[in-house]
Amino acid sequence: MTTQRRALGSYGERVAAQHLQDLGLELLTRNWRCADGELDLVLRDGDDIVICEVKTRRSGRFGSPAEAITPHKRRKLRHLAARWLDEARVGAREVRFDVIEVLPQPRGATQVVHIRAAF
Repeated sequence: MTTQRRALGSYGERVAAQHLQDLGLELLTRNWRCADGELDLVLRDGDDIVICEVKTRRSGRFGSPAEAITPHKRRKLRHLAARWLDEARVGAREVRFDVIEVLPQPRGATQVVHIRAAF
């Protein structure tokens, strides 16, 4: 991954984390990694745990950012969430999977689209 792409992804994750915290969610961890992969953001929303996948794109030329989350990626995120819950020993009423699309604009504020319970 190029430095520019990594910086764009990191920017998107910071924007997404702030957006969710502004909505009242508590950030538990960011960029949790294990041998099987990575979770972008893990948050608490009341009694629920929210696993949030962040997709940042400069344009919609290749479709919406959320369209990049394939069925394979969804299965992987569910597996990673189970591993995180097991390791963290955090109780939750439910586990929800959200997607945040971050679209920096050439002028003006970055566009943030929050898709709750995306899958």
